[in-house]
Amino acid sequence: MNDAPAPRGRVTLADIARACGLSRATVSLVLRGSPLVHADTRARVEAELKRQGYVYHRGAANLRRKVSTGVALVINDLSNPFFAEFAAGVDEWLATAGFVTLLGSTNESVERQQAVLTSLMEHDPAGIILSPAEGSDGARVRAQVGERTPVLVFNRELDSTDWDFLALDNTHGARLATRHLLERGHRRIAFFGGHRDSSSCRQRRQGYREALAEAGVDPEPQWLVECAPTRLEAAQQTGALFVRDPAPTAAVCYNDAVALGLMAGLVARGRRPGGDFAVVGFDDIPEASVASPTLTTIAVDPRARGRQAAELILKRLRDPDMPPAHTVAPVRLQARSSSEVLVPPGEFA
Repeated sequence: MNDAPAPRGRVTLADIARACGLSRATVSLVLRGSPLVHADTRARVEAELKRQGYVYHRGAANLRRKVSTGVALVINDLSNPFFAEFAAGVDEWLATAGFVTLLGSTNESVERQQAVLTSLMEHDPAGIILSPAEGSDGARVRAQVGERTPVLVFNRELDSTDWDFLALDNTHGARLATRHLLERGHRRIAFFGGHRDSSSCRQRRQGYREALAEAGVDPEPQWLVECAPTRLEAAQQTGALFVRDPAPTAAVCYNDAVALGLMAGLVARGRRPGGDFAVVGFDDIPEASVASPTLTTIAVDPRARGRQAAELILKRLRDPDMPPAHTVAPVRLQARSSSEVLVPPGEFA
């Protein structure tokens, strides 16, 4: 049995870890010859192994090695081109370190997320990169994953956890998008898409409100339209922007998928995105630069964010005992044709 006491006199990994002031996981990485361990740490562990006469249990090590090079990547919506780019970046960077990506998609379902995590944990991944589904319960996810497996949470906050977190600068990005439209004369600016239960949506709404407040604009309640962050639902919900006269003349969208759906919905209603209605997205997916009109958006470089996420989880594997890190990735405005429409001075449209 795994929990049986070691025979008297046998030196364990826990003994070595305790003597070195390190975690058992770090000592285990040294024994497996992992390149993730700093040279000084490796030398210290190897010296202690020799001093205490540790005997390597190679049979058990071989069993562990079958799954020790896998990192799980759990995505909330793989159909979104943003996450396809993000996943590609993760896989590229992990491959350079000799790891493989174990991919799962939850389709924004908490129940599906639970099933995906259960399946992936059976493979004993070295670490997990998690973009949580909307409505995720952090305590529940933590109980499922356990305390041993390192986790990096991406973009959406997960309560009741102290894992590493890689965030996009959502508030600043939405502030940039809204200021861009204000500078072009718009005053009736909607925030379109996303759900307020999502931390990223709340943060983007906050940036939108802050920019309007700076300009002395008080947003009307009907300017905030919720919908699933997908192209199809955005197209179907476009009519919600025009239920009251005067209607908005511009919209900051939760993401590029929503923005592209909104533009399709506008065309279906005889409106011209970039001509008589301005649209700004968020993400800068590859399609944004070839859409018609080309999409003004907040660029976050999703593939680079994937590489960054992979490097952060590898850093955690190299040093399991370091304090949890909160990293915020920069964003920038990428102006294109969809926001070219100007509002004449004095109309406050």
